[in-house]
Amino acid sequence: MSITKENAIAQPVGTTLERYIMRKQAEFPFATGELSQLLRDIALAGKIVNREVNRAGLTSIIGAMGQQNVQGEAQQKLDVEANIRFIRALTNGGEACAVLSEEEDDIIHTGNCNGKYVVAIDPLDGSSNIDVNISIGTIFSIYRRVSPVGEDATREDFLQGGRRQVAAGYILYGSSTMLVYTTGHGVAGFTYENSLGEFFLSHPSISIPTSGTVFSCNEGYWFDYPQYVRDYLMQCKRQGQSGRYVGSLVADYHRNLLTGGIYLYPPTSKNPSGKLRVLYEAFPLAFLIEQAGGTAESEHGPILDIVATEFHQRTPLFVGSSSMVNLLLTKSVGAVEQEQPVVAGATAAV
Repeated sequence: MSITKENAIAQPVGTTLERYIMRKQAEFPFATGELSQLLRDIALAGKIVNREVNRAGLTSIIGAMGQQNVQGEAQQKLDVEANIRFIRALTNGGEACAVLSEEEDDIIHTGNCNGKYVVAIDPLDGSSNIDVNISIGTIFSIYRRVSPVGEDATREDFLQGGRRQVAAGYILYGSSTMLVYTTGHGVAGFTYENSLGEFFLSHPSISIPTSGTVFSCNEGYWFDYPQYVRDYLMQCKRQGQSGRYVGSLVADYHRNLLTGGIYLYPPTSKNPSGKLRVLYEAFPLAFLIEQAGGTAESEHGPILDIVATEFHQRTPLFVGSSSMVNLLLTKSVGAVEQEQPVVAGATAAV
């Protein structure tokens, strides 16, 4: 149909997050509406945080609080703001019986003992970047509780393992604000339309390219990286690949998800177990990347196979295009084989 002056003013604006969730509800495990509402609660809190991020410089909430969070990291004012907003939204929504936040030491009980889900969340990843107007984000993971409904949530509800996630995603606060999530049936992305106050479907089926030309890591730690990581990065450079590193996990991950690439946070001497948190950073991003056709690994196997025993457990993370991650793993295996001790009296095979 040709566009005329009359019908040009009535072009559809797209599918809202609300409508998309309703259409896809049948794909959700145990579909009775609770998970749909939970995703809407997260989206609502994301809208509020988006507002606070956009006006941060006008409301004096940029900069550090002058205290540390449970991770021993300098706590930013926006960290506190985002933490409050998400916990409040998840509490008032009534579907989450408990929340585990990067900013808190232990489980936050919402008082909704009949809620069937728990949420692990990093309310504002990379928040120090807000002072210099660089993209930041929220990362979340949702589990169906295993403890009895009607009682308080337990540690076991959060330590089920990455493959028990029923939904996961992130919100990116950048030049545009996007919500990207999966419920185990592919990955969809939504862009926030400020004038209407709605997330609209903009990326209906996100699939990461098998390979890419971008590697993302903090090369300031070059001499602290394992040799196999340095060997891999040198190969990337010889092949003319580009180093792109914002210093905000969600921003770097999002770029590579759309265009292809690899994000690396290897172990270092300071953080031999890695720095990224398993439950509310590595697990949700690994679940999402696998649904998009990519790969997420630690030094010892797939991220989603990690057995988490602590709420704030850390891990190295290599995530992105499958061919790039697999090549890195090949170098890692080769390095381990070279380090194997020679057994006394052993003879070469003939």
